[in-house]
Amino acid sequence: MADMLNPGDKAPDFSLPSDGGGTVSLKKLKGQNVVLYFYPKDDTSGCTKEAMEFNALRAKFAKAGTEIIGVSPDSTASHDKFKKKYDLAFPLVSDEQKDMLAAYGVWVEKSMYGRKYMGVERTTFLVDGKGKIHEIWRKVKVPGHAEAVLKAAQALNKG
Repeated sequence: MADMLNPGDKAPDFSLPSDGGGTVSLKKLKGQNVVLYFYPKDDTSGCTKEAMEFNALRAKFAKAGTEIIGVSPDSTASHDKFKKKYDLAFPLVSDEQKDMLAAYGVWVEKSMYGRKYMGVERTTFLVDGKGKIHEIWRKVKVPGHAEAVLKAAQALNKG
C-alpha cells in the first residue's frame, strides 16, 4: 500500500481511459487546478448525488480555473452509461486495475455487516496547477461536499 498522501505532496501522475473513449492524464492538465474525486460505483445513490452536485457547480469550478475528474474502478462502458443517464459534463476515469486508486491511498479494506472487502474510500483531492496536492477530503460525506471543494478551489485560484 502507498504511503498516505498529504497536502504539499506531489500528486501521483496517471494516464487512464475515460468515458467516450478518451484518455485523461495529470500531465496533460498541468497549469490548471484539478479536483480528483474518487467514488465507489457508478449509478449508486451516494455516488450519483455526489456526481450531480459537482456537475451543478461545473461552471463555477471552470471560472476558478479548476477541472473536475471523477475516478472509480468501473469500466468506461459503465461510465458512458452513468454520464449519459445524468447528463454529466466532466470526465469519468476508469481505473479497473486499481493502480491509481492504490497510488492515492483510496483502495482500502472496508467492512459491512462484519464482512471485510476491498473498496474505494470516498476521497477528494484538490491538485494545483503545478501538480501539488493542495487539499484532501477523506471519508467524504456527500451533502455539501462539492460546495466545500469549490470554496477551496476558488481560494486557491485567488492565491
